[in-house]
Amino acid sequence: MGKHLVIDPITRIEGHLRIEAILDDNNTVIDAYSSSTMWRGIEIIMKGRDPRDVPLLAMRICGVCTGTHYYTSTQTVEHALGVIPPKNARLVRNLIQGSLYIHDHVVHFYHLHALDWVDIVSALKADPAKAAAEAKKWANMLKDPITGATIQPWNAGEGQFRAVQERLKKFVKAGRLGPFANAYWGNKSYKLTPEQNLVAVSHYLDALDMQREMAKLMAIFGGKNPHPQSLVVGGVTCVQDIKNPARIGHFKDILMKSREFIYRAYLPDLLMAGAVYADEALKGIGKGLGNYMAYGDFRMDDNEWYKGELLFPSGVVLNMDLSTVYDLDQSKIAEDVTHSWYKYNVDQPLHPFNGETNPEYTGFRQDGTLDPKGKYSWIKSPIYDDHRVEVGPLARMIVGYARGNERIKHYVDWLLKSGNLPVEVLFSTVGRTAARAVETALMVDVMVEWLNDLAKNVASGDLSTWTEFDFEDLTKGRELQGYGLTEAPRGALGHWIKIKDGKVENYQAVVPSTWNAAPRDYKNRMGAYEASLIGTKLANPDQPLEILRTIHSFDPCIACAVHVIDAKGKELGVYKLEPIGGACNV
Repeated sequence: MGKHLVIDPITRIEGHLRIEAILDDNNTVIDAYSSSTMWRGIEIIMKGRDPRDVPLLAMRICGVCTGTHYYTSTQTVEHALGVIPPKNARLVRNLIQGSLYIHDHVVHFYHLHALDWVDIVSALKADPAKAAAEAKKWANMLKDPITGATIQPWNAGEGQFRAVQERLKKFVKAGRLGPFANAYWGNKSYKLTPEQNLVAVSHYLDALDMQREMAKLMAIFGGKNPHPQSLVVGGVTCVQDIKNPARIGHFKDILMKSREFIYRAYLPDLLMAGAVYADEALKGIGKGLGNYMAYGDFRMDDNEWYKGELLFPSGVVLNMDLSTVYDLDQSKIAEDVTHSWYKYNVDQPLHPFNGETNPEYTGFRQDGTLDPKGKYSWIKSPIYDDHRVEVGPLARMIVGYARGNERIKHYVDWLLKSGNLPVEVLFSTVGRTAARAVETALMVDVMVEWLNDLAKNVASGDLSTWTEFDFEDLTKGRELQGYGLTEAPRGALGHWIKIKDGKVENYQAVVPSTWNAAPRDYKNRMGAYEASLIGTKLANPDQPLEILRTIHSFDPCIACAVHVIDAKGKELGVYKLEPIGGACNV
């Protein structure tokens, strides 16, 4: 008889997530369920408020990508009012949002996802000299996509690796592994050599310092990080920062240092892991739905909302068919609550403009597991034109690649060619992880262009950062509606607003993890997380490393407790990870 795995809570993500998986006798996942176990209902808080205040509340939807919700909500209100921010504001917003991307992606790869690929304990067996040669090998396989120069490894001398190894040994000897404790070290699913593991561990530690520097980028123009505060409906408020050459210079210094780390550490490490796990990528392990959607984002001109060029184009690709891209139509978006802990006043999926947030919690079954025939998650089930779709960096790269976007094709082909891999490897857990790295390289390079454009525009005498408008004249006695369609680091993010006589009548947000982590819909079709786990084989069902690897590839984790239950609900074992210092460290 197979097993019923319950992983709750999933850690190394933002929020509360539970995964249940059904295994066959060969320890292969044959069914899976994704459940969010926390309800907030923040959309209800927006009702009755001044729309100009909504962005400051909306950014509290998430403590990780706060700038994204702030930025998206501001755009939502601007779209409803018909206000277009000036060029400087567009560039500043792009730089703030881009700063979030490069910081978020680096932190995800090293501090949230790396331990799914990297066996820390194995690094203790490594030869530091061979590790240095290994780091050089993978870095030298890459050529800078702009200059063509051969990439050199980051902080990769024999002495550095020996020092890291000695540091690890002291931790182990003292029994103080800290964030490296309580994991599945030695699991057969780990494939990197000891030397490769040592390289990755060293860069993991380097990334702790680098992410602190990267976080400063948002604060330079945003005021602080997290929860930046320089965006307002109509533009931005950081005029003193953009007119100060020292501030722009400081931003550029950190940006170029970030680029060094991305190209000399992140990308070579990704290439190394991708090559080792290429067989899994070629088999399509973790591919999931095979349907991809991108709203598109990062305005490249100052045309009206949704009528100009975007860095990431919008569109939908179905069934992994790169020959066809369907144009995005936001009116085809709807949310279903058949298997969600909500109820609608009508028996059909609703467009966000007409969305309802009415909680209806039904709980778990008596054996403590989810009820797959009933409601089992606080996440709604979004559908696009009656399709379940995946969103995120992979979706952005797939849609852009299929559209023939020159910039995206250049960077995707550059990395694939460097690893001698076909484009088909993208349709996998490995590919999802690689797409995020490609996007990081692309983003850091285009940010240099935006910063130069900003400096040039300000030097020309243009200090405009806000478009004036008469709020009372636009809203008094009127009913308006608008939407903000953007791309958070984790994927397509949409906010919808209805305004009546100057107050918010309704507000709905459909976030990336709503699309990806959603439960089944009214046709019993899986969400992206659920579908991505089907066919995954576990080396050891008591250590569901492969499940965590795929879930983490979406960027939402070794659990604090893993319960293994047989198909009848009988608990076979409890595998508890004791927190250190009162918090889960892995």
